[in-house]
Amino acid sequence: MKRLGPLFLLLAVLPLEAACPWPLWQTFQQTHVSADGRVIDHGREDKATTSEGQAYGLFFALLADDRPAFARLLQWTENNLSAGRLDQGLPAWLWGRRQDGQWTVLDDNSASDADLWLAYALLEAGRMWQKPEYQQTGRQLLANVRKHESLRLPGIGWVVLPGRKGFQEEEGRVRLNPSYPVLFHWRRFAQEDSWWQRLIPATVKQLKQSAPHGLAPDWAVYRLGKGIRPEAVGSYDAIRVYLWLGMLSPADPERTALVAHFRPMLEHVRRLGHVPLKTRPQTGQAEGQGPAGFYAALEPLWAETVMRLTRAADGSGYYNQVLRLFAEGWRQRYRPDARGRLQAVVSKGQADCS
Repeated sequence: MKRLGPLFLLLAVLPLEAACPWPLWQTFQQTHVSADGRVIDHGREDKATTSEGQAYGLFFALLADDRPAFARLLQWTENNLSAGRLDQGLPAWLWGRRQDGQWTVLDDNSASDADLWLAYALLEAGRMWQKPEYQQTGRQLLANVRKHESLRLPGIGWVVLPGRKGFQEEEGRVRLNPSYPVLFHWRRFAQEDSWWQRLIPATVKQLKQSAPHGLAPDWAVYRLGKGIRPEAVGSYDAIRVYLWLGMLSPADPERTALVAHFRPMLEHVRRLGHVPLKTRPQTGQAEGQGPAGFYAALEPLWAETVMRLTRAADGSGYYNQVLRLFAEGWRQRYRPDARGRLQAVVSKGQADCS
């Protein structure tokens, strides 16, 4: 048995793709990813591509251990959103077809959620696949986020703005998106640069202050001397707040208090018998029925309740599939540990493909 010990250890860290194909990722590629690595949002009339889509695609390719797809997605992102050098600046957030028919960057502003997911995927791909060039690009991207997208808010601390420009308004107002910061990102990034540790307490404040009734908003506003207050609606952006919290390691010291804070969302789900489409963070109300992706987004946090519910019929479309990929990837393939590093999900010595 002692001789078999190293073999068991080896099997435990083998890439999951070798034993566990991922049909949902294959479907997403067939439906939304071009042969050269562009993620297409077919829900948009213009069939445009966003840096968010590229970042999510890279993360899912990593979870699938699909190295050729990862390389294609990365190359397309660098060539088309970053003028060939992702390590020298922040990628443009929107690429599509102009009125003259030319496909090009339509808006060169950045989207920090995409930038952070790109950096996370690159750092973890570099670590897991022993690709130092990926790690180096991820570190430089983080340095650019810190330089161009971060801001210290009095009474809150350091935050990452939603983009490079356009979110600092008059009279000290700053617009924030609570679904952009991800606590396990900060844990992972702090291993590269301890500065990122500073964002953890500020993110906890942002999440709690923007959800006074335990319901996350799509957008929130910071005002000097008044803190952070939610805007009127929580829906397609806000659903990710619960998703990222559910994906957070049970060993993370912030998890228990945050789960308790956002418990009113679970109470609405139980009362309504479905996941709401919209919540009203300022009043604590909820309404409508969310699409299938919303159910998937809540599974890592409240699987026992959500998986018993009758789901909305339509599970197709870019965003529904993205939310399903995050939830299924967390359930079956890899999860962040307490330091934000991805660890394989193993059940009885084998990947859980159920």
